[in-house]
Amino acid sequence: MKALVLTAKENMSLQELPTPTITDQEVLLKVKYCGVCGTDVHIFHGEPGSAEVTPPIVLGHEFSGEVIEVGAEVTTLAVGDHVAVDPNIYCGKCRYCRDGRVQLCENLSAVGVTRNGGMAEFCNVPETACLKISPELPFEIGAMVEPLSCVLHGFDQIAPITADKKVLVIGAGFIGSLFIQMVQQKGAIWVDACEPNQQKHQLLTEMGVKNIFADLGDIADGYDLIIECVGKKQTCEKAVELANKGAELLFFGVPSPGTKIEISAHAIFQKELKIVGSFINPFTLNEAVDLLNSGAIDVKSLLSHQLTLAEVPDLLADYGKYGVTKAIIRL
Repeated sequence: MKALVLTAKENMSLQELPTPTITDQEVLLKVKYCGVCGTDVHIFHGEPGSAEVTPPIVLGHEFSGEVIEVGAEVTTLAVGDHVAVDPNIYCGKCRYCRDGRVQLCENLSAVGVTRNGGMAEFCNVPETACLKISPELPFEIGAMVEPLSCVLHGFDQIAPITADKKVLVIGAGFIGSLFIQMVQQKGAIWVDACEPNQQKHQLLTEMGVKNIFADLGDIADGYDLIIECVGKKQTCEKAVELANKGAELLFFGVPSPGTKIEISAHAIFQKELKIVGSFINPFTLNEAVDLLNSGAIDVKSLLSHQLTLAEVPDLLADYGKYGVTKAIIRL
C-alpha cells in the first residue's frame, strides 16, 4: 500500500508498505479521507502530538474509511460499514482513567501519533476506536468527526452559553469556525472573531459573525467568553487583557511546548477570571457524529484544500503560506 511516512524531523517520504494485518479486536479500513491537523504540523517539526512521536510513523488522526476486514472477536462492525475514527486509546488502569478523566491518561496512545494512522491507503484500527457514520454522509465530512469532538469537549470546560454573553474567537480557521457555529447554536447572539487572513472574512460574515478583526490591536471592547484557537504567546496574553470582569477564557490553541506567557496575576484576581484548557475529545464522539450526520454543522465550506499524499510534506513544511482553513487528503 502507499503510505506517507514521517522518517525524521521535517522529513517525510511516500513509501510502499505492506497492508496491515489485524488482531482479533481490530478492523482494517480502506482510508477514504484524512484531515491535516495543526498537530500534524507540530509533529512534522519535531514536537509532540497528544503523545510523544517516534519515527518512523504514518501520521493522520482525523480520518474516515470503509471496513474491509474484521477481526475474529469484532461484534459491532461489519465489512462495508462506513466509519470515522477516534484516534485516542486509553489504558483504563491509571488513576485518571479510573477517575473518569480518560483524556489525562498516563499511558495514552493514539492512531496517527504513536501508531500508524490515516495517511495511508489502509489502516488497522481497534474496534472500539470506530464510530459508524451514515452511509449517506460524504467521507470527507466524516473525517471531521475527530476535530469536531475536540471542540465539543472544549464546551465541557466552560459554563453554559447564554444569549447575553459577548463572545470573541481568536483565530477563525477551521477550529475557530467550528467554535463560532457551536457558540451560535448554544445561544450566543454576539460573536466576534479575530482572523488575520482577510480571505476568510467573507465566509465569517456569512456565518453571522458581527465584527471581524484582522489584528488583535484593533479590538477595544471586552468580552465575557474568549476562545483562543491559536496557541501563540501574544494571543493568549491579549485574551486576558480583553476579558471582562467575571469572564471565562478557553485556551484551545495548541502551543509549542516551550511557549511561556506573561499575564497579570492581579487581573486574574481583580476580574475574577476563569482560565481553562481543553485536551482531546473524551465522551464527545457520538455527539459529533450526530451533528455531522444531521447537517447541523457546516464543514464542507471550510474544506479549503484537497491534497494527494505526495503534496502533504510541502504543506507541512511551510503551512502558513498556503492560507489553509482545512486541508484534507483524498486516498
